Amino acid sequence: MRSLTAATTLAVLFSSAVLTATPASADATRSLPVKQTADIVVDGVHQQVFVSDPSNGKIVVTDYAGNVTRQLTNLPGVVGLELSADSGTLYAAVRDADAIVAFDTATDTESARYAVGDSPLSVALAGGKLWFGYGPSGDGNIGSVDFSGEQPVVTLAQEGVLWYNGPMLDAAPGSNTLIAGAIGQSPVGLASYDVSSGTPVRTAYSTDAGSNLGDLQVTPDGQDVIVASGAPYHHQVFKTSDLTADGSYASDAYPNSVAIAPDGAVAAGISGWYQPDVYVYKPGGTTSVREYDFPNTGTSSAGDELSDSGLAWAPDGSRLFAVTSNNEGVYSLRVLEAPTKATTAITVDAPASATRAKKLTVKGTVTSKVALPAGAQLTVTRTDLESPNGKALAAVTVKADGTYSFTDTPPSGGKVKYTVKYAGDAEHAARTASDTVDVSRAKTTLTLNNNGKVYSYGKDVKFTAHLGTTYKNRKVEIWADPFGGDKANKLVKSGTVNSSGNLSVTLDLKRDTKVTAKFLGDARYAPKTASSTVGAKVKVSTAVSKHYKTKYTWGHTYYYFKKSKNPVFTTTMTAYPGREQRLAFEFYYDGTWYDLGSQYFALGSAGISKVELTGEHETGYRMRVRSSYINSSSGDTVNSTTHGAWKYFIFTS
Repeated sequence: MRSLTAATTLAVLFSSAVLTATPASADATRSLPVKQTADIVVDGVHQQVFVSDPSNGKIVVTDYAGNVTRQLTNLPGVVGLELSADSGTLYAAVRDADAIVAFDTATDTESARYAVGDSPLSVALAGGKLWFGYGPSGDGNIGSVDFSGEQPVVTLAQEGVLWYNGPMLDAAPGSNTLIAGAIGQSPVGLASYDVSSGTPVRTAYSTDAGSNLGDLQVTPDGQDVIVASGAPYHHQVFKTSDLTADGSYASDAYPNSVAIAPDGAVAAGISGWYQPDVYVYKPGGTTSVREYDFPNTGTSSAGDELSDSGLAWAPDGSRLFAVTSNNEGVYSLRVLEAPTKATTAITVDAPASATRAKKLTVKGTVTSKVALPAGAQLTVTRTDLESPNGKALAAVTVKADGTYSFTDTPPSGGKVKYTVKYAGDAEHAARTASDTVDVSRAKTTLTLNNNGKVYSYGKDVKFTAHLGTTYKNRKVEIWADPFGGDKANKLVKSGTVNSSGNLSVTLDLKRDTKVTAKFLGDARYAPKTASSTVGAKVKVSTAVSKHYKTKYTWGHTYYYFKKSKNPVFTTTMTAYPGREQRLAFEFYYDGTWYDLGSQYFALGSAGISKVELTGEHETGYRMRVRSSYINSSSGDTVNSTTHGAWKYFIFTS
């Protein structure tokens, strides 16, 4: 028996460049813990889905949302699945155990195991018996299990003439007609049997079912069988009575799955990367009302592929389940809500920009494979700064040609979103789409003092932001961003400006800092920022040692050194990784100080640098030395250039 479900994530999405649409219903995708899949059936009584995994020898059980609830193991090579009419028992063809295994679906526990012929592949209920296709290559056959007596009776070799491999079987619920299809043969052999007597009597045989059989299913009324073969590129329909052609369902290359709901709705699936994967037809329909193209859950640009026998309906027709896989071997169960409702595509075309308090026009189209009812209406919601949760506007009626339009006068500026929704009906899924307009706002003024000023290290500086006219929002944020990658931009003050429009904060400046005031805007006035970049000097001092005396002379304190002594100059400066201090020397001659050169010296982690002046020392010359931090040249740019005080010295004999 065939029975897998293919579900998709999103309905076919018709959209314009200005459209943002959301899916109408809560389609879901869940990963399956499988390496391979073979069949799928849906238990509507207990609302659970069964997926067989031959490679891992198990059946994965999920709920209707696709969440895995249980895994039935010890089933090596499990393939075909079938549910009893009351959904109380699940039958599984366990190929590598040469058995049919029964499970109680109320508890999902094994209830019986029947030894049958070699390699059973498929199971189907018909004529009061459970039929199974079995046999290795070259020895295919059909057998049955009869549950009518006190003990089940297994009968083998009931049709071994036609089948090279064990055939795929299916039958309509309560039917006496069993359909069998050849797996691995080209052309596909298709046979119909009357099993009312308990023994299969072949009534028809055909080789017109294409090649590479992926799936087959008998219609609920038992009159037709729909075949999904890799070729031809559509789903063929044959009468079960004589297997003559009885129409087809349009799909694409390569058909591999089919599922028929109890009401006759058909889901025709293919294994294709770049075409829709599933085509849904309403009962008796000749044109698909919905198509699903599964997105990729892996790394390939192509979408996921539908698995063979990968589609199944919930018995009430509310959901379609589909098993898909990607090029990385990851399998998913897709749950498609309301699959027989046609998708509705909505475009929303609003102007890119508009003036606040001026009328604008929004227009669009509504299209669907199934015509909307006359007078269909769309709800409209405007979302803006004053109505962040949305404000309902007057409903708009879709014209006969599928177009609509409405006007509105936006009271607020900024991003204004118009959301248009069709609530759906018996034939159509709901759909929502939107477009956004950039509505103008007036400009306000915002200033911040102190720009360009330089302060001593650790100075407490008051920054004041002044905000001009606004609508309702009178709040301002003040941010401080100290120079250097190790300090983050930080919010230092946020609040409502005073009656004069001012908000102030005092900062302890230890680095050059960019201070920014921000007004975040309101419904009528646009956001505004103002910045001030201020400098902060370093702390720097120079100590002199190895002198033999000091003396205040020539307007300064001089350090006196014997010419045989090397002065030591110890600089203490605000520390920073990689920072250097510049030590500069000058000498005095004939009323002028002249440059003697300078050199950079690294500071220790504590910001200390000791430099000894060596060499031949000339006596009688007035000299001076100064330590400086030079922005950029001293190894970093986090402070403003700072010069220390000159230290004066002289050498004597």
